Amino acid sequence: MKVLLINGSPHQRGCTYTALAEVAKSLEENGVGAEIAWIGAGAVHGCIACGKCGELGRCVFDGDACNEIRAKALEADGLIVGSPVYYAAPNGALLSLLQRLFYSGSAALSHKPGACVVSARRAGTTASLDALQKYFTINHMPLVSSQYWCMVHGNTPEEVRQDKEGMQIMRSLGRDMAWLLRCIEAGRQAGIHPPAPEEPRVFTNFIR
Repeated sequence: MKVLLINGSPHQRGCTYTALAEVAKSLEENGVGAEIAWIGAGAVHGCIACGKCGELGRCVFDGDACNEIRAKALEADGLIVGSPVYYAAPNGALLSLLQRLFYSGSAALSHKPGACVVSARRAGTTASLDALQKYFTINHMPLVSSQYWCMVHGNTPEEVRQDKEGMQIMRSLGRDMAWLLRCIEAGRQAGIHPPAPEEPRVFTNFIR
């Protein structure tokens, strides 16, 4: 089993990475592989709803990390998304990537456990968590929690490591993700599989 952790910060080894690295260490200590993928510091194209991903099996835009991360996410058993807090919201580049990732890969990500981690100097963490969790809860993905909301505080990696409660929350998240993955695998071996979707799917617009 393996979990992909997406570092949604433009800083490859900053505060967000420090939190994700603690989760990854906990996952590995509990028998689950972990890989941290960085979205990079360059521009990330937003989704234009062209629908080409349905034909190509990937996003039509190849100039950033989206398709590479998409391939890793589809192979992983679980997904953890980490972001810094900017203006009480996740990093805009990360949101652009997630929109394209879920638009092009939602079927393959469905029913995989997901979790979010945010890093802030002071405030905006719960609003950022709320925005990130919506990607999972629209896609049949069990949301993995911890002993508190999954956030760390600090302005540098060193300060984040001083957030003892935040670091403990990250370790607890790793253990909870590993536990749920083992439960899912045990269910699969017992013949229990995700429920089939109801067909046809209903789309109701508010304008008649």
